[in-house]
Amino acid sequence: MTIQLFTRRDALRHTARRIGIAVSVTVVVGWLLCAMQLGTDPDATVRVGFVTVSVIVSGAIVAALLTGALTYRSALMMQELTLTRAELQQISCTDQLTGLLNRRGFDEAAASAIAKARDANLPVVALMCDIDHFKSINDEFGHEFGDKVLVQLSNVLRSFADDNGLLIARHGGEEFAALAIGADNEKILKCAEALRKICSRKISSDGSSAEVTISVGLTSPRRETDLPTIMRFADQALYLAKRRGRNLVVQVDTLADLIAA
Repeated sequence: MTIQLFTRRDALRHTARRIGIAVSVTVVVGWLLCAMQLGTDPDATVRVGFVTVSVIVSGAIVAALLTGALTYRSALMMQELTLTRAELQQISCTDQLTGLLNRRGFDEAAASAIAKARDANLPVVALMCDIDHFKSINDEFGHEFGDKVLVQLSNVLRSFADDNGLLIARHGGEEFAALAIGADNEKILKCAEALRKICSRKISSDGSSAEVTISVGLTSPRRETDLPTIMRFADQALYLAKRRGRNLVVQVDTLADLIAA
């Protein structure tokens, strides 16, 4: 049930129609109920008390019918509004090309996950992944092919995240972000390396093909657990991986790691 009210005139028309319907229903139902109880002879003699009771009963029945109908209609409209809001919320948090969470969706989900991890004293690990030489792929094969590379790698990342309990998102452009809660450092290093390997593949489409690899920045800070700090460390680790030749996993957990690098 969809009602589109774009202007004040539309709202006035809608209100006038509803008032007209309410008045018409009240008159018709009231007349029918009175006719059933009092008859249709205008000259008939009836007791005042009986008329009073009839009017009260008729009014109560009409009011109940109208209230019920309007309440049901309002409930349907509220249901539609709730579903629309949920759909808009999902759209606002989802990357339209890949179907993964976008940066906004990731930040909201990650902040909530980190807060729970902090309360439970669990380690937090963040990864930043970047498709190597993606600009060159776009320049050589076109943006349509580049989009297909993003979609295929997103499907790989989604499947990997589901199997390994990661929160995954397209963070922007050719960058992807992931968050893991409760994993120890050795396990997450193996996980990151496995992710790098499964994303190293040849992608073909419409006669074009490209060898695709990713660089991975990893952080498991021991003290800082706020999202901006964690993602900043992961981003610095990714930068180091790309500076060292790409198609690598690099871990940065502290400022000392950055200075040493």
